[in-house]
Amino acid sequence: MTRYTPTELQRVLGSGLLSFPVTHFTDELQFDEALYRDNLAWLSSYPAAGLFAAGGTGEFFSLIPEEVGRVVRAAVEASSGAMPILGPAGYGTAQAVEMARDAERAGADGILLFPPYLTEASQDGLAAHVQAVCAATSLGVIVYHRANGAFGVPTVERLVRDCPNLIGFKDGIGDIELMTRLYATVGDRLLYIGGLPTAETFALPYLELGVTTYSSAIFNFAPEFALDFYTAVRAQDRSGVYTRLNDFVLPYLEIRNRKAGYAVSIVKAGMRAVGRPAGPVRPPLTDLTADELSTLTTLIKKVG
Repeated sequence: MTRYTPTELQRVLGSGLLSFPVTHFTDELQFDEALYRDNLAWLSSYPAAGLFAAGGTGEFFSLIPEEVGRVVRAAVEASSGAMPILGPAGYGTAQAVEMARDAERAGADGILLFPPYLTEASQDGLAAHVQAVCAATSLGVIVYHRANGAFGVPTVERLVRDCPNLIGFKDGIGDIELMTRLYATVGDRLLYIGGLPTAETFALPYLELGVTTYSSAIFNFAPEFALDFYTAVRAQDRSGVYTRLNDFVLPYLEIRNRKAGYAVSIVKAGMRAVGRPAGPVRPPLTDLTADELSTLTTLIKKVG
């Protein structure tokens, strides 16, 4: 049974920084559960507000359903209750419903609902997708607004009325007007989470839109830096934020932007750079080159 009601989970997640742990693989691209558990225990020693197991940075898209269940169970057990663990649900509606139910059985505290796989969908179809998942679980559900899962404001307004356990809206598109309209319409009924790649880049301006937290991939390999950055954002310390952007985040983006898919690959490279290797990424992603890893390692050393 979950430790949090949906309302309690919304409050806890909104109180601090969130992150997506990477999923560890062996050189043969099999899930390395022992290393994953060790890493979750390490991450749980830092005061983040919640972790999303097998999320986007955790290569959800490359895991088979059985592996998703293993990852979520390992995260729940290894974190030892230090913070909420959210499991993923995605692909078609039937698959998403089963993933949500399995995450609840595994002891997860909430669900992150990814966009439907491949096909475009009408707003009515997206609403039905979310309604089905929310009805399948007692856990709090967060929708990931991204790609072919792009929600209009009227759709979200309908969903918050129809789905009491819909607690959050994670933005992966970056439409300022939509986010402004959404907050003006729904207000604090939802938790708004910054979900654009390398969310630190957008954290300060998004705070003005009611987006009080975000998911940090950098937390995987530089948790103290990520937490300090978040503290500066919440304090609206513009000087502190821009100093950290210039010292690390913007040069980091220059490496990340060299190839499609590097938003995930660079995180695993960062883990290797700090002596906590998580193995390679699975195809169709590709790992950083040796030169890129060297550049990243030097950059990370500058910020400790």
